[in-house]
Amino acid sequence: MVLIAVITAIALMSVIRGLDGGVKILSEINMVLALLLLLFILVVGPTGDIFATAFSGAAAYAQHIVPLSMPFGREDINFSQGWTAFYWAWWISWSPFVGMFIARVSKGRTIREFVICVILVPTVLSVLWMAAFGGTAISQVIADASAPITSAAQELKLFQMVSGFPFASLLSLIGIVLVLAFFVTSSDSGSLVIDTITAGGKENAPVAQRIFWCSFEGLIAIVLLLVGGSEALNALQAMAVSTGLPFTMVLLAMCVSLLIGLRKAYAELQAQTV
Repeated sequence: MVLIAVITAIALMSVIRGLDGGVKILSEINMVLALLLLLFILVVGPTGDIFATAFSGAAAYAQHIVPLSMPFGREDINFSQGWTAFYWAWWISWSPFVGMFIARVSKGRTIREFVICVILVPTVLSVLWMAAFGGTAISQVIADASAPITSAAQELKLFQMVSGFPFASLLSLIGIVLVLAFFVTSSDSGSLVIDTITAGGKENAPVAQRIFWCSFEGLIAIVLLLVGGSEALNALQAMAVSTGLPFTMVLLAMCVSLLIGLRKAYAELQAQTV
């Protein structure tokens, strides 16, 4: 509960300062810390194994993405339902918030810049991040099957992994700050989107309205934690995931609409140049 209150308080200060004065600054700090931690692991960790994991993992992903995305003819049906389908629905349910926020911060950018900065760069960084931390952990287990990381609790594995590195305490501190910062940036950006929606599309809604929505989000989380604990949070999560199917239909319609709009804009541009 204390953690929720701290996250809400920091997100509240960010929301009050606005997109440029709060959210942007926190996001930049977040990315700098994440890149520093990534570079440290790449240099100090098993560099060769990390890059081997990155290339082999990316190749395997590209090779198997289609069959692994299908629920038919699979023996690992539990994995398909618990991970593949769950995360597709989870991210699709997030799409209205994430899409509106990205659209707002991308205003004035070209389509090429948008594709590079929103799709290509995050994909490459995600592959490197997974390869760096996943490859390092796998190397530790291969070197010692009884390594402490194998028996550590799920939420402590990162700290156990970096415990053998130089500056382990500093790395653990950066990890804690990063987790906190990721929660905060998700909260404040979501609050801004809700604020924009309830203000009828206005980007500069009254500050009091921003404070209300950010505080209300934190209050809901605290109430759910106190009333039902993890079961209530799981129920809320399941409800959010259930919205994935209707939003999928909306996203498909928007994809078709975007294609039509781009073709129309291209035809108009061609007509002007003739």
